[in-house]
Amino acid sequence: MRYGISISPAGPGGDPAAMAELAAEAEQAGWDGIFLEDYLVYQGHVGMACYDPWVTMAAMAVATKRVRLGTSVTPVPRRRPWKLASEAVTLDHLSRGRLILGVGSGDINDPGFTATGEATAPAIRAQVLDEGLDILTRLWTGEPVTFQGRHFQVNELTLAPTPVQQPRIPVWIGGDWQVNGVRSRAGRWDGCCVYKGSPDADWQDMTAADVRDIRAAVGDRPGYDIALGGRQRAADWDREREHIGAIAQAGATWWSEWVEPGDRQRTIDAVRRGPLRAG
Repeated sequence: MRYGISISPAGPGGDPAAMAELAAEAEQAGWDGIFLEDYLVYQGHVGMACYDPWVTMAAMAVATKRVRLGTSVTPVPRRRPWKLASEAVTLDHLSRGRLILGVGSGDINDPGFTATGEATAPAIRAQVLDEGLDILTRLWTGEPVTFQGRHFQVNELTLAPTPVQQPRIPVWIGGDWQVNGVRSRAGRWDGCCVYKGSPDADWQDMTAADVRDIRAAVGDRPGYDIALGGRQRAADWDREREHIGAIAQAGATWWSEWVEPGDRQRTIDAVRRGPLRAG
């Protein structure tokens, strides 16, 4: 089991320079990965400082040497896939092969969709996500790409360089595991960072049974990552360890702990205490 921490670039202390310092602290404290949420307006909190995660990860890459860096998740439907492909390759080189790209269809309550005229219908966003993933991963091969889709058209576009990581930068699928489209999409890529139910409702931890369901659904995939968690650390640390140990035994490969943006010292303390390792 590997352990990640989400210290999103929002709120007090979320600027790239401060986040780079936190990343160095996280690496020293033994975290295996740092994952950033990707919003224009953080979870709809108008007026809260919210910094671009890609620029922030660049600063974090320079400040670290070992820890993995990633998004959980980047909403592909409000991005241009060729631009995202170039940004991801650049960060993969800057970090010497430490990037993980978590992707999803996006939060329809995000003003990055609602205030800009982007599609909010779930079916349309799912189509845009799938087309975008096809384009960006084909561009990572360094071969000319021609694509004629419902939402994107590309004509003989070639990007260089290719990623440091081969065969590609790992792509993790986010979303509600109970949605058929998410289940199907997760099986086509390199990992998943799924949840259960609506994030706006009471949080439901994914269980060992859920992990076994994921493994059965994606098939025998050597190296396939299942990243779970995504909430604050529970008050009962012994019970938390038992839960992490149970999902690890079932086949989960990452546990992610979220730190709510807010008090800077609380964030520093959460980073410095290190991961709550099971076993």
